[in-house]
Amino acid sequence: MLIKSATIVNEGRQFTGDIRIKNGRIEKIANEISAQNEEVIDGAGQLLLPGIIDDQVHFREPGVTYKADIATESRAAVAGGITSFMEMPNTKPNTLTQELLEDKYQLAATKSIANYSFYMGASNDNLEEVLKTNPQHVCGVKVFMGSSTGNMLVDNRTTLEGLFSRIDMLIATHCEDEQTIRNNEARARAEYGEEVPIALHPEIRSAEACYLSSSLAVELAKKHNTRLHILHLSTAREMGLFTNDLPLAEKRITAEACVHHLWFSQEDYAEKGTLIKWNPAVKTAADREAVLQAVLDDRIDVIATDHAPHTWEEKQNTYFNAPAGGPLVQHALVAMLELVQQGKIKIEKVVEKMCHSPAILFGVKERGYLREGYHADLVLVDPQAPWTVARENILAKCGWSPFEGQEFSHRVTHTWVNGNLVYKAGRIIEGTTGERLLFARD
Repeated sequence: MLIKSATIVNEGRQFTGDIRIKNGRIEKIANEISAQNEEVIDGAGQLLLPGIIDDQVHFREPGVTYKADIATESRAAVAGGITSFMEMPNTKPNTLTQELLEDKYQLAATKSIANYSFYMGASNDNLEEVLKTNPQHVCGVKVFMGSSTGNMLVDNRTTLEGLFSRIDMLIATHCEDEQTIRNNEARARAEYGEEVPIALHPEIRSAEACYLSSSLAVELAKKHNTRLHILHLSTAREMGLFTNDLPLAEKRITAEACVHHLWFSQEDYAEKGTLIKWNPAVKTAADREAVLQAVLDDRIDVIATDHAPHTWEEKQNTYFNAPAGGPLVQHALVAMLELVQQGKIKIEKVVEKMCHSPAILFGVKERGYLREGYHADLVLVDPQAPWTVARENILAKCGWSPFEGQEFSHRVTHTWVNGNLVYKAGRIIEGTTGERLLFARD
């Protein structure tokens, strides 16, 4: 296949050029390539980007597949230009053994249209099992230092010391201090009973709760020289924990921002209600702007989704009964490109944080860039094709989106995974599956 005359956005620059795909790889990139016997795609006026690598999703399989599954959510992902994902271990059963971890890889090998990796889960009592994890075949180890399911809440300092001191590979953390949250919940219940307003969510799962946990994680990582990656940061105060004084490849402590914390603010609870209930909570507009500034100045290293679907019916519950999380993979890239349109971030920075940086941070082999010889994971975007998110064009199994009713100026028109065209003009093209991500690590 030959993509002609596209505006290629890659490695900090834009230029008009052609890309030839052959045998699943990018064979050639040049200003002009003569067509041979391949199918030609006219990319004139469109943006050609590396496929997005999303380092945090919850696809709910196994065990909670009435909300989502690997097949449905990977298809929603490629429709949004996400060609590779890393999925979390709080499925049912929790991914706490090597056997359960491998079971997920076997599921994805037959179901996922996108490339995939799965985190090994850490609990209070499975350290020896975690230490068996192969760092070249698995993206990382997930530690929930805030609320999670089953036995996955790990907030005892002694247990954390054991994990941070003995695990050599990347540890990704969810950081919220559980005791602070429980105290805040008790105060809210004392005042409102079970009818706590959703607008109090960022006060219950407060900036203090986030900072206490994130600062502990950073403290432990510095003490033990742990390779730490803190997920979905949401507060201005936490930004002071991270630096931009080293190249990403040399950082031992890295940070992630999620699209919802860059888009929504506390003011949106009045309209969106529990649809934007996430943990950590969407907080103030000042917090949102501080997180964005940290993305711009490289204290925050990657942008991800934390795609975590629940059914519409579940989300209609009262504050304490409505689960946290929402679907985002289909709309993450176009939402970030809307921020580009608004002048808040440059497109080269979006590509850096959603494509290049995840590849560097995790050591993903031969992906995340448009380079000759790399896997042909690409996305073509029309910057002048406005469309509105509606129930009929949502691919996530849950069937709703916090962006419903939002008009986006950019539209994903084509997505390639390993050289296979898997999405075109609003339609999934079946017939191929993604590949297991591999990592260049010792």
